[in-house]
Amino acid sequence: MKRLCVFCGSNFGRGGSYLEAARELGRLLARQGITLVYGGAGVGTMGALADATLEAGGEVIGVIPQQQTGEEMAHQGLTELHVVESMHERKAMMSELADGFVALPGGLGTLEEFAEALTWAQLGLHRKPTGLLDANGYYGLFLAFLDHAVAEGFLRPTDRQLVLAGRDPDALITELQRWEPQGKQRWEPVREPEGGPR
Repeated sequence: MKRLCVFCGSNFGRGGSYLEAARELGRLLARQGITLVYGGAGVGTMGALADATLEAGGEVIGVIPQQQTGEEMAHQGLTELHVVESMHERKAMMSELADGFVALPGGLGTLEEFAEALTWAQLGLHRKPTGLLDANGYYGLFLAFLDHAVAEGFLRPTDRQLVLAGRDPDALITELQRWEPQGKQRWEPVREPEGGPR
């Protein structure tokens, strides 16, 4: 894994644990020589992640839509900063640049970006690992929801296994690096249970 796309927020979160998780991940990426690909802003956990990576000697590639350069204040000290026309272009470029995906705790944008990367994996559009940095147990309810979706027949167990998760950045990155796609991923609907509809 040479480049990792990290989805994260323009907010800081409550307390200091989320910021510290972002900084710890950034320092780890720099130590391991993994280039950070992220949303290009200099605020919130996005800024903390980028700053920590750069301060530790790592490389950071930012991708930000033109309309957000003023609102989110694009980071001006990155290794590379790409300004694109739309959110769709941002996500497509980050996906193309990266060898894997991780979501830090964040809001709707973070969840939407991660869900799209995960859906692309489910559909076989890429064969890259996807993981959640579950700092402070932030994604516990989301992971429980995925298990519920499997139990209720809306998500295949094999697709549930696409979501790696861990509270420790080092362990999560190791898991991402060891991950191998199981055969050729191809989307199929969950089969109707025997005996017809419930």
